[in-house]
Amino acid sequence: MDRAQLLERFRDIVGDANVVFHPDDLLVYEYDGSVDRGIPSVVVLPGSSDEVSRVMALAYQEGIPVSARGAGTGLSGGAIAAPGGMQISFTRMNRILEVDVENRAAVVEPGVVNLDLDTHVRKFGLRYAPDPSSQRACTLGGNIAENAGGPHCLAYGTTTNHVLGLEVVLEDGTMVNLGSRPDSHSPVRETPGYDLRGVFVGSEGTFGVATKIVVRLLPVPQAVKTFLGAFPDIDSACTAVSSVIAQGIVPAAMEMMDAVTIRAIQKTMDAGYPNDAGAVLLIELEGLQEEVDEVGNRVEACLWDTGAVQVSVAQEEQERVKLWLGRKSAFGAFGNIAPNMYLVDGVVPRTKLTQVLAEVGEIGRQYGVTIANVFHAGDGNLHPCILFDEREPGALDRATEASGEMLRICVAAGGTLTGEHGVGLEKKEYMPLVYSGEDMDAMRQVRDAFAPENRLNPGKIFPDGEPYQPPAYRPTPGMSP
Repeated sequence: MDRAQLLERFRDIVGDANVVFHPDDLLVYEYDGSVDRGIPSVVVLPGSSDEVSRVMALAYQEGIPVSARGAGTGLSGGAIAAPGGMQISFTRMNRILEVDVENRAAVVEPGVVNLDLDTHVRKFGLRYAPDPSSQRACTLGGNIAENAGGPHCLAYGTTTNHVLGLEVVLEDGTMVNLGSRPDSHSPVRETPGYDLRGVFVGSEGTFGVATKIVVRLLPVPQAVKTFLGAFPDIDSACTAVSSVIAQGIVPAAMEMMDAVTIRAIQKTMDAGYPNDAGAVLLIELEGLQEEVDEVGNRVEACLWDTGAVQVSVAQEEQERVKLWLGRKSAFGAFGNIAPNMYLVDGVVPRTKLTQVLAEVGEIGRQYGVTIANVFHAGDGNLHPCILFDEREPGALDRATEASGEMLRICVAAGGTLTGEHGVGLEKKEYMPLVYSGEDMDAMRQVRDAFAPENRLNPGKIFPDGEPYQPPAYRPTPGMSP
């Protein structure tokens, strides 16, 4: 059918106001949270699982590639539409459908904002543990697609450890349930058969689209203690990380920020970080009061013993919230330094942090780009942020080349390509650094079992022989180049 007929069919399913097709309006859906771009042919905003199923069936019938979109906060191009493809946006599907206090579970739609769920269930003495830095904006559907992490995933695990079940629409519009059924009033943690729920989480939108999600909730801890350790340099802060873990202590969270990051944050807000520190380490303990007090003494001793110049403990909840707000506002604060950011999401063994960070700094100098480090130190998940101005000729090319070099040194150190942001467009050509051709063929076979026509988020994850080339800079209308 022609375009006009197709748009009319989509309108019949979701309503006139929920089909976006004008070129100017589609620009809103061109980006995710990184440098990737791709304008969809049309964006459809369904309001229910049934509407998603019907939209997907129609797209399948017409041979249209489909990409799902949540809040667009992704950092690997996961929500970017394939050439000629469409997007399904889950803005309208943002309801918390059920909170089962007794079984510590909730049923939500994919457009629910991560922090909104956590805030809602805290009224019942519960919490949703995964807390990405974009927690105030990112949605559960995107978290599932990328298997999102966050500071508190050091102790509690990533998204996959907190998803009990899924209602999923496949590429042809078929609806299936994986794991515990969302319509069950007594969600269970274990189900018979293959763990397809676990396979689906982290599949980056290539297997299907989640329309209902059953998540595990945890009780709010009795006691919380948050430490801020200031160090003269990042090397001594890394030593402190290893010292704490060597004590057999696994904090709820352990986050590190370097001097560049500290200055950017403090220029935006007073988060309580020392302006002259070479690095700060944010450590949070949770549990029973007696346990937190005892372990806290040991953590504080480790910080002083490894060269901390200042150690403080948040005395009030407001102070604790301010410390974490600074950490989670870091990416936005980098706008004080440069208008663009290219974030690298590599993982290395904790014992290699000092070595790899030194090499990251050297790469930044070689390519003439500013590097800011803010990362999940406890599990070695690095986030070197390359800060640049894409209006400067060649700046974006230098940033992408530097990113590739950083990924190579992460793998060479015994690490891997991504900890929580996915492979997407940006890292797919680096997959052979970690996996053999046979490894990737096995992965493709799993994908093909879910989506045999490869209509869902095609062009992501697997190398296709052409290195990803970011599009040339295009000024925003009204903005001087």
